[in-house]
Parts: sequence; C-alpha cells; structure tokens
Amino acid sequence: MKSLLAGSASPGKARRGAGENPAGWLFVLPALLPLLVFWVFPVFYSLFISFTDWDLMSKDFNFVLIKNYISLFRDPKFFKILANTLIFALGTTGSVIVLGFLAALLFSGVPGGIRGRGSKGRRFSSGRGIFRTLIFSPYITPMIAVSIVWSWIFEPRVGVLNFILSLFRLPALKWTQSMDTAMLSVIIVTVWKQLGWAMIFYIEAINRIPGSLPEAAIIDGAGFAKRLVHVTIPMVSPTTYFLVIISTIISLQAYDQILVLTNGGPAGATRTLLYYYYQEAFNNFSAGKASAVAVVIVLITVILSVSETMLSKRAVYYD
Repeated sequence: MKSLLAGSASPGKARRGAGENPAGWLFVLPALLPLLVFWVFPVFYSLFISFTDWDLMSKDFNFVLIKNYISLFRDPKFFKILANTLIFALGTTGSVIVLGFLAALLFSGVPGGIRGRGSKGRRFSSGRGIFRTLIFSPYITPMIAVSIVWSWIFEPRVGVLNFILSLFRLPALKWTQSMDTAMLSVIIVTVWKQLGWAMIFYIEAINRIPGSLPEAAIIDGAGFAKRLVHVTIPMVSPTTYFLVIISTIISLQAYDQILVLTNGGPAGATRTLLYYYYQEAFNNFSAGKASAVAVVIVLITVILSVSETMLSKRAVYYD
C-alpha cells in the first residue's frame, strides 16, 4: 500500500519540479540579463522610436504613428536600396557557400578522397594546413583594415587588379568608382573575408562523414562526381543550411566595407538598408525614420531566417 501511495505521489512531485523554480532563474539570470539589456530592450525601444519624429537632439518629440513607415515605402529610393541589399545578400551568401565548400574539399582530408602517404603525405598535410591558415586569416582581420587594403587594390590607375588585367591584355576597370562594378567590388571583399569561416565549418562536416560511405560508393563504381553529389553534399546539408542562414544575416548587416570602399555610391549603387539607416539617423537626424528602417531590417532577417529554416527541415539529415 505504501509503495502504491509513493508511486502515486511521484508524478505530482515531477509536475511541481517541472514548474517555475526560483533557484533555476538565478542560474539563468547572468546569461539572460545581457540579452534583455542589449537585445530585447533595444529592439522594442527602436520600435517605439519609429512611431515618433525624434531628431536625436531635442528632448521633446511627437508621436506620428505610422507616418515614418508611409514615408519610407513611398520613397522611390527605398526600393532601390532594398534591391541593392537583396542583390548583395544573394551574391555574398551564394559565393561564400560555393567557394567555402570547394576550398574545404581541396584542403580537408576527405574520407575516400586524396590522402597522402608516408613522408609525402605528411608534407601534403602540412602544406594543406598552411593554405587553410592563409584562407582563414582574413576572417579574423578587422573589416575596416581589410577594406582599406582592398581600396588600394581596386584603385583604377595604380591598383593591383588592373595591373593583373593588363597582363592578360584585358581592359582596366573602374571598380568602386563605376556603377557597373561597385557592387561587385564590395561583394568580392566580403566573400574574400568570409570564405575561410565557411571553409572551416565545411572541413569539420566533411571530416565527420563515415569513411565507409565513400568507400562503398567506390566499390559500386561511383566516380568522384557521383560521390560528391550523392554522398558528400547530402551529408553536409545541415552545415549548408546553417551557413546560409548566418551568412544571410551577416550580409544584411554589412556596413564597414561599404563605408570605406564606396561610401554608398556611386549614385547610390551600393547603398544598402543598414547604410541607409546610418544616413537617416546621423546625417539627416531623423531617428524616427531610421528606426523604421531598423524595424524593416529585423523583419526581413526574421522572414529569411524562418523561410530558410523551414526549407532545411525538408532536407534529409544524416548523422
């Protein structure tokens, strides 16, 4: 009888234990407090400011409700800026994913792939590590420094890129000084910086592929292309979806390289939403409209992240 009573009491204890526990909140608070102060509060405060006409200077402001949003969507420049942002995000994300994956294939010891043996194998592995370090090093370099160096490389008269083009008897380009190539120039710098970051994730994902899978594919007569399509790419798909989401978010937040390389020009060809936010807030002193732009950026980020997450759930995951 006592055992029955004890058994009937345990679910109640479990239910009480699953409820709110003040001691548990104390352990969570050190991590939760910075999140509330530096993320949750600024988001809601920006939403509040977007309904006002505050100019960042005066103490007084008026509520204008959705006037800032109406002004934003009626501005013809906004849709051009939105298109620039999406082009930049697609260009950088797609290039980072593809080139990062190819670099990982080249510089990782892929199961069933090229493996060095003996002293030659050790030398090959050492050289592979050096190249991985060189490719990853731009990621840990500040974007401002990277952009300044690339601004010299892109210089139309004495820049390195035009010198290389001249060696192949190709016409020189104006790069950041032309509307036709300015966005391409910013994308090149961004991809060059983020390539090593994507490569490291792909190297880890590729090295986790069980060696039996490519070996079985080889026994079945599958060549390199078939092993790549039917084994490697499906096995690294979780990493691909993660990198797509994070790279998209990073692209939407691009600012430093645009400021240094093009200053949003020429003629607004490289002006993105975040750069537009900066101009409205600190050049035009329109905090309300700038906050409306920030809200739009957050909404686009959420929509893209949710969409990519839903697509990733349809993929086949392998452990």
